[in-house]
Amino acid sequence: MKQLSEKEIGDLYDQGKEAMESAYRMLQQQIAELIERVNALERQLKQNSQNSSKPPSSDGYQKPAPKSLRKKSGRRSGGQDGHTGATLEREAAPKYTVTHWPESCAGCGGPLGQGHARGYESRQVFDIPPVEIEVTDHQAMQVSCGKCGQVTQGAFPEPVKNPVQYGSGVMALGVYAMTYQLMPIERTCELMVDLFGRTPSDGTQVNWMTAAAKRIAPIQGLIKLAIHGAAVVHFDETGLRVATKLHWLHSASTETLTYYAVDTNRAGAAFDRVGILPDFKGVGVHDALPSYLKRDIQHALCNAHLLRELTALEESTRQRWPTQLKALLVDMKTQVAEAVNIGADRLRREVQAKMESAYDRLVKRALQTNPKPAYRPHQLGRPRASPARNLGLRLRNHKASVLRFLHDFRVPFDNNLAERDLRMMKVKQKVSGCFRSLTGAQAFATIRGYISTVRKQGFGALVALRALFDGRPVDIVLA
Repeated sequence: MKQLSEKEIGDLYDQGKEAMESAYRMLQQQIAELIERVNALERQLKQNSQNSSKPPSSDGYQKPAPKSLRKKSGRRSGGQDGHTGATLEREAAPKYTVTHWPESCAGCGGPLGQGHARGYESRQVFDIPPVEIEVTDHQAMQVSCGKCGQVTQGAFPEPVKNPVQYGSGVMALGVYAMTYQLMPIERTCELMVDLFGRTPSDGTQVNWMTAAAKRIAPIQGLIKLAIHGAAVVHFDETGLRVATKLHWLHSASTETLTYYAVDTNRAGAAFDRVGILPDFKGVGVHDALPSYLKRDIQHALCNAHLLRELTALEESTRQRWPTQLKALLVDMKTQVAEAVNIGADRLRREVQAKMESAYDRLVKRALQTNPKPAYRPHQLGRPRASPARNLGLRLRNHKASVLRFLHDFRVPFDNNLAERDLRMMKVKQKVSGCFRSLTGAQAFATIRGYISTVRKQGFGALVALRALFDGRPVDIVLA
């Protein structure tokens, strides 16, 4: 905003009332724009993991006080009745037995032998034996024919291709450390030295990753096809640094399957290149990203994100409707959960109608409390609506997508499944930094998608990777 000098103010005064009024209107517009800008900056400064999509790690040491929307259940903390627990149980047939005989009598101090044993007290220790690599020497025998003298050599097994190489167990452990435990290559080398006294090179470990991704590629294609035909699919994306440039990791997942793809774009054509959203006919659960909403599918918006947005408005505007809408959404979620627990596939019609009516009233109140902004004199472009009004419009225009969980019990309340599937990919970057190449990022995404899928279906990650290198991958359910 330009500051007028005394001479300029005097010139305006000399020009008369109209010039002064014009200058006043211009100053009023500039002040209004500055106030709007200050409010936007204050909202940005007040954002945290509880009122925005920022992750909890961004809160730093000044974490906000928790504001849980869950009600007290009245149950004590800890494991509940019927919980199986994970207590270490005694082994019926231990591999080793060690006896400890007393040397002298605890009463008179006399020497004791081993001839008058009366019983024993047993305690068991579960431990790991020393870990070492077993070296197997494969010998392809050469046999001379007794008739013609031709020498014929036996065939090596398929995995044995080099004069000296690591086996499936070592390769699986290396890939497991790098892709599931998210260890950098250097620390994986240290792990191998500490465990086995061997140091595979960086290039060897990269080759393990490449080999694993190549073996998984056909399985990944089947997972992709299965997700494309699923009834409900969770979509999300997150930034990924590849060779110092921003890329995007896209995820599409169900309760039993996970598919990852790396692309240079966040949305738009990236969805077509990933290849699941085009021609997808099911329900897509996602955040309210406009690029998703443009797709001609059935949408289900993440209400966890919506609750955080309402919390932000609750704090910044002091209006009552965000608090009331938050309580209503949580009540809807509770009603659906209770109906599912008793085996119902829908809410009673009167309960559903009552809740929808309350939703409509609160959305109407939100739009009335935050009216459409008026044009200001000399304003260029469309006036900017407040965040509260924009959210009210989204709640009204996408009501079916917000409340789909209320009508279709297959649809969850939130998109937490997709966020869980992406969370460890962010941890990978925090631990190891960016990927050096797009090929490496794609290999990591392929392997990680396979691990996520097998774990969802009850297999251990290390067991599944070893089976993969042995040429006998675990059987995953694609339904």
